[in-house]
Order: sequence, then structure tokens, then C-alpha cells
Amino acid sequence: MNFPFYLSIRYLLSNQKGSFTRFAGFLSVMGLAVGVSALLLTLFILNGFERVISDKIAELDGHVRIRHFLNQPISTKLTTIDSALINYKDGVIISSFIQRPALLRKGNLAEGVIVEGIHNEQADFINNMLVQGNINFDNKSVVLGKRLAEQLKLSVGQKIVLFDLATLNKSNKRIKQFTISGLFHSGMTEYDKSLVFINIVDANILFDMGNSVSGYELRVEDTGVLDEITASLNNELPYPHMVMNWKEKNRALFKWMNIQRWPILFIFGLIALVGVVNIISALSMIVIEKTGQIGILKSLGIKGHQLKMIFLFKGLIIGISGGAIGSVIALLIASLQNNLKLIKVPEDIYFMDFIPIDISMLSIINILLFSIFSSVLAALWPTLRASQIEPSEALRYE
Repeated sequence: MNFPFYLSIRYLLSNQKGSFTRFAGFLSVMGLAVGVSALLLTLFILNGFERVISDKIAELDGHVRIRHFLNQPISTKLTTIDSALINYKDGVIISSFIQRPALLRKGNLAEGVIVEGIHNEQADFINNMLVQGNINFDNKSVVLGKRLAEQLKLSVGQKIVLFDLATLNKSNKRIKQFTISGLFHSGMTEYDKSLVFINIVDANILFDMGNSVSGYELRVEDTGVLDEITASLNNELPYPHMVMNWKEKNRALFKWMNIQRWPILFIFGLIALVGVVNIISALSMIVIEKTGQIGILKSLGIKGHQLKMIFLFKGLIIGISGGAIGSVIALLIASLQNNLKLIKVPEDIYFMDFIPIDISMLSIINILLFSIFSSVLAALWPTLRASQIEPSEALRYE
């Protein structure tokens, strides 16, 4: 075994009576472990929030939407859209949709809603949010948000009426009766209180769209190409077509999440910094306690660089141990939260009823490397102090 490495372990695991060395080493490791676990859990939670919200928005709105700039209908016979989308067939699901405001009525109760007519294959994306009933658009059925159902005292199996708002004040009102086949719950109040899904054929009849749709929806397998697809479609499609992905549509929400991320990481990063300061203090105490032994080693011919390596190895051992223990603690807590959902949050505020965890191996590796680097860096000052000890001064009072 390398001699400096051997001595660094002996110093950290010293059993000498009245010695502070072992206790200082333990405090350094545990302090760093707490800092690493806190920082990792913070990253896991922030990533979890962003992932859950992104998934919910993508399930409801798709990844990219093509619409008229003034929200007017788009003809399905326009070749410009077909030619623009032909390059994005691989790994992309493209569907047309109809989205219009309507009045939903049941008895004396009524509420303004957004009706979205979708194809049957699109309905698969809202299955994950279904809490009651099923999605069956073949029998003039409708799926609406659970919050809307509670507000109007509706349940699966009941019949409701939808009015086209554009004809509400006209003599020839467009009205259609539907049966509630299912209720969905996304956790996002804006959607759960206003969104109603029906078959696109029924929507076409209700709103008298003819050969037109409200727009096209794209769902992609690789979300990393969203910006590229959005920019390319914006260049290819002429005015008045407008292409917007879900990040652009919800820019304010994601900007808020990004602004929140850095102060939170900074605060929990300070906890990790305290662990690094503990390492400096612990190694400095070890240098003071072992001054006599350092003098003996120097008088026996130990080179300056070998003495430096002893304390740098101490920092390395503390960094690896603290980082590894902190990572294990973070993974255990994350697994418990993912499986048992122990920590709840108000759904009206956070769009979900529990704290989501998104474990990232890249984050673990980065934080582990950072803890090791910081620990070795923290060992430099005690190392420099130890190398400056003169044997004659160190042995004077021994």
C-alpha cells in the first residue's frame, strides 16, 4: 500500500485515547454527506416537478401545435401544411383537432367550457389521467374534468348538452346532446375546470366546421428536437399559420420554475459548503494534534511532497466517503417518496398532490465529483500548514 495513503487512513481511524482525530474525521464525512444528500434531493425534486408538469401539459396539448394566427379555422385541403409536415413523419404523431368555446348545460346549471374534438388515437394520451369511467367516443360520448363535474354535480352516465357559443344568440342554435363516459384529473385546475373532450366528427357537426379544423397537433418521441421542429415549421409555413410548442405556450410557467431553481440550489449548496468548511477545520485540528508525529516523520526523512500527499489523501477519502454516503441517503429517501408518496403538497398550488422525484444519475455523478474535488481543495490549506512545520519546533515539547 502507498505509504502516504496508509498514514492518512491511520490518522483518520486513530484509536489513540483522548484523540480528536477520529471524531473530527467522522464529523467531516457526515457533514459532507448531509450536504450532498440535501443538494441531490433538491435537484431530484426540481427535476421531478418539471417532468410531471411537462408530461401533463404534453398529454393535454401535445408537444407542438399549428394554428391560425387569429384562431380562425384551417382548411384540411391546404397543401402547404401537408408538404411542411411530410418531413416529420418518423417518430412524430400528427393529428388534426377542433377546439372551440361552448356552453355546457345540465338542467339549470351551465358553465362555459373549451370543447376539444380529437381522434380516437389521440384519446390514448389522456388515459393516464382518467379517474372514472372510460374513453368511448363512438356513442356521442364526452370526457370532462373531474373538477368541472364536481362543480356542476355531474357523474359518469349522465347526459349533458353542449351549445356552440357562436350561435347562442341566433335563432338556429347549434346544440348537441352527449353522454358522460369518463372523468379525467390532471391536477391542473385550468384544464380540469374547463376542458371537455369529444370525438372530432361530433365536434365538426356541433361547430359546423365543414372541411376545416382548428389546427394540427404533433407528439414527438424525442423532445430534444422540439425547438428544431418548431423553427423549421415556422419557416416553412406561411402567414397566417402559427407554430408553437408547449414550452413556448407555457413560457411564463417554465420561466417561473427556472427562476425558482437557482435560489433553491444556492441555499442547499450552502449546506454542502458547510461540510467543506468542516473538512478544513477537521484537518487543521489533525495537523495541530499530530504536530509531534509530523516532526518525527520529517526528522526520519519524509519528503515534503509525501507529507502533502498524506493530507490530500485524507481530503480524498473524506470526499469519497461523504459523497457516497450522501448519495445513498438521497437515493433511499427518493425511492421511499416515489413508492410511498409520503410527502404531500397542495394540488391547487403545485398541480400535483405529492412531491415528485426524478432520479438523475448524471446529477449524482456531478455532485459526487464536486464533493471529491471540494474535499481535496479544502485539504490544501492544512496540507500547506503541515509541510511548513519544522522538526525542531515540533519535537521541542515532546
